[in-house]
Amino acid sequence: MPISTSELRGRLAARAQDEGFTAMGICAPDAIPGAAERLAAFVAEGRHGQMAWMAERMAWRGDPAALWPEARSVIMLAESYAPDHDPRGVLARPDRGAVSVYAQGKDYHDLVKKRLKRLGRWLIDAAGAGTQIKVFVDTAPVMEKPLAAAAGLGWQGKHTNLLGRGFGNWVFLGAIFTTLDLPKDTPAREACGSCTACLDACPTAAFPAPFQLDARRCISYLTIEHRGPVEPELRALMGNRIYGCDDCLAACPWNKFAAAAHEIGYAPREAEPPLLAELAALDDAAFRARFAGSPIKRIGRDRMVRNVAYAIGNSGLPELAPAVAALTGDPDPTVAEAAAWALARLT
Repeated sequence: MPISTSELRGRLAARAQDEGFTAMGICAPDAIPGAAERLAAFVAEGRHGQMAWMAERMAWRGDPAALWPEARSVIMLAESYAPDHDPRGVLARPDRGAVSVYAQGKDYHDLVKKRLKRLGRWLIDAAGAGTQIKVFVDTAPVMEKPLAAAAGLGWQGKHTNLLGRGFGNWVFLGAIFTTLDLPKDTPAREACGSCTACLDACPTAAFPAPFQLDARRCISYLTIEHRGPVEPELRALMGNRIYGCDDCLAACPWNKFAAAAHEIGYAPREAEPPLLAELAALDDAAFRARFAGSPIKRIGRDRMVRNVAYAIGNSGLPELAPAVAALTGDPDPTVAEAAAWALARLT
């Protein structure tokens, strides 16, 4: 006797939990009708900065039904990577670099995608022949956060990230599109209230208004996506953040309900935050060796060392001057300029 879609959904949720996912919800592919307009406005205002890929394939991003017309359901999964301490502690250690929590361990793309594929294979086996799926983790033109909100996992907070009552905002998101017509969840209601903790925590005032982000001022964007020199006004506000920024996430009061991270691969690869002087000395081969298997590897040595030079310039530690003095003649002009800027601030 064929299994009912409601029973299949229940079994799928249990299987997702067994796989290590924190929460699961389901929505229709056309469940985010306002997303296309919001994305178009974001791009029209130039708030995407150099992320040209956000402007490309906007029709697919804004309308998941257009990405795969055969899809009847979008299964959204959240997986916790919550730290066991306040990650902002490193900001008081100016000789070391602050790396975003999500990038301190193994590359989450690989870990989440493996779970999604296993869950997807289980779904195909359970539902029977003819079932089709596609899995996505952050690299396809899919707006995971609006879809997760539509699927009832949580809501997009004033910092624009997804947060939920049962898990806070330290989560990775993954999606399984399927041709199965599964029961849908009710969208979650926004519950930020009058709180502005995330907005107040931003070092660069990257939020023009609640629920709006200008990526051009966001330290995560500046350290990861932005090519070339960072504006001096902004680099001076970056502190020792060399890859990403967790300030708005860490400030959210809903994190008192944060679900524990179960994946050991998300644990920091290094016992201590990296020393800036060590990172400044990395050549390309040493950079690749140190960050193999890490999401940090994708920005390349030059961008990382540029960020390190800014951090050294912000450190107020004259003893770090030799580390950037050695970079003033770097073959990469952006690194050389960053080193000269840093050296001028320390001497």
